[in-house]
Amino acid sequence: MRRSVLSSAAASVLVLAACSSPRAAFYTLSPDATLERGAADASVRVTVGPVTVPDLVDKPQIVTRRAQNEVIVNEYARWGEPLKENIARTLAADLSRLLGVDNVTVYPYGADVKAYQVRVDVMRFESIPGDAVTLDAIWTIRAPDGASRFEGHSMIHEAVDGNGFDAIAAAHGRALAQMSRQLAAAIAQMPHLR
Repeated sequence: MRRSVLSSAAASVLVLAACSSPRAAFYTLSPDATLERGAADASVRVTVGPVTVPDLVDKPQIVTRRAQNEVIVNEYARWGEPLKENIARTLAADLSRLLGVDNVTVYPYGADVKAYQVRVDVMRFESIPGDAVTLDAIWTIRAPDGASRFEGHSMIHEAVDGNGFDAIAAAHGRALAQMSRQLAAAIAQMPHLR
């Protein structure tokens, strides 16, 4: 009797071990270290945000597209922080490098400083594993005087180099770097910087 109880307990432990859930992996977007540092102008201050993202991807899980009308919410592949905050931080780091300044903050922390405010409304943030990512965003830059505004639209497709969620995150980082170049060029063209 004792041997069958021990065998049942051992079998239960093996079944539980075999049924354990996979561990979640966490990913972040990273600034592009290959961006050339621009000529510094200490008078330039930039605040990035607010950033909005579609409800479909505004969740901890990484959402990928399988077909035109089918998406997968990946329970074990997650963003390390809220996506809109990670996007704002990545854009801020890229802009800091491109503009050659350290005065780039993320909203709302820099909201009281007289700065160029970059608002970004992400319309699409799509990921197709092993294929490409799409970043479709409308953005507005408001000058410190509040009188000048520059509006733009970025539609960027970036190839995913490899399989896995790390490759997807890296592709989104490259797409954000492309958008950062557009933002930096727009800031440089605003009338009162000339």
